[in-house]
Amino acid sequence: MYVIIVYDVAVERVNKVKKFLRQYLHWVQNSVFEGEITLAEFERIKAGLKDIVDENEDSIVIYKLRSMPKRETIGVEKNPLDDII
Repeated sequence: MYVIIVYDVAVERVNKVKKFLRQYLHWVQNSVFEGEITLAEFERIKAGLKDIVDENEDSIVIYKLRSMPKRETIGVEKNPLDDII
């Protein structure tokens, strides 16, 4: 499955979330990650995020898609997907 994860977390947890998500997904821009993952990885990501965030303060939105969507960028591409080997 292809996922896009967008998060808004307290400053003290931003780096933990970013470091954790980089293990599984491609960083697109501030607070946005995306990539193709397995169902097992998806479950690990959800469990890991629940361990890091404060569900009373933070917000994480996960979009699950069947395949990589067509992308269109307006402005500067912060971290192009073309950089992936």
